Amino acid sequence: MSAPTLPGTSREEFLRAFKRNLSAHGFLIGAVLCFSFFSWYPMVREFLLAFQKTEGGAVHWVGWDNFRYVFNDPAFWQAWRNTLLFSGLALVLGFAVPFVVSIVLNEFRHAQGYLRLLVYLPVMMPPVASILLFKYFYDPGYGVFNRILEFLHLPAQDWLQSTDTAMVSVVIASTWMNMGGATLIYLAALQGIPGELYEAAELDGAGVLRKIWHVTIPQTKLILSLMLLMQIIATMQVFVEPFMLTGGAGPEGSTTTVVVLIYQYAFSFNQYGGAAALGLCLLVLLAGFSAVYVRLSRDNEN
Repeated sequence: MSAPTLPGTSREEFLRAFKRNLSAHGFLIGAVLCFSFFSWYPMVREFLLAFQKTEGGAVHWVGWDNFRYVFNDPAFWQAWRNTLLFSGLALVLGFAVPFVVSIVLNEFRHAQGYLRLLVYLPVMMPPVASILLFKYFYDPGYGVFNRILEFLHLPAQDWLQSTDTAMVSVVIASTWMNMGGATLIYLAALQGIPGELYEAAELDGAGVLRKIWHVTIPQTKLILSLMLLMQIIATMQVFVEPFMLTGGAGPEGSTTTVVVLIYQYAFSFNQYGGAAALGLCLLVLLAGFSAVYVRLSRDNEN
């Protein structure tokens, strides 16, 4: 015989479950509302604004005129060239340097926690503080970098004032500011590689470079692919570094990126429709990279 159910027990359990689920749904609804207001609504508003124009306080549809205006602007193509140049240089430094640093850190057996903190420290600094620090380094008169060149008997450089070095200077600052997170991710992936693979490679007479090429890279191939896509998405949206280091445009527009041009359209030229059209172009491009990233992430889970 089953034990008799105490009066009110089922009702109390129902109330407890209802309160517990109500709290969970309350937090979920709050998160969805915040995400809708700060993410979905701006995207929908941008899509509508890309096909609209405001004149005299009245909004009317203009079709593809905003896109024609953007495509016919010489600054549009220059901004895309600068963005691709920044992404390429940032990947050469920002993708390779953290991986090399993580390999070096992985070889340390002592003080590894302190070294991880040291590498991640620039990420914890406010971006404004980091950029102001690099503006001091790049100063043509008393900057640290020119002092180093002077010590080496090399000619001083106009780091941020020259079209030849402005973009490289922005990339160096951006790499230093953001490499800490990628380094720790790579380091976690390296520490998951079985040590037997390296021992087998040593028995076969493999040196350091051959072990990296035949063991380290194949074992971290997926995380390298994911980080590559994430860095492409991040570098295509660069804004803070060129805006604060060179005022956005830089010498002869050499550091004007796509996001900087969007800012100029909206807040310097009052061309909100052109800014929305350019933002929509960037959104479509990054959506393609994001789809590839999601696909690779699913393959990693499987």
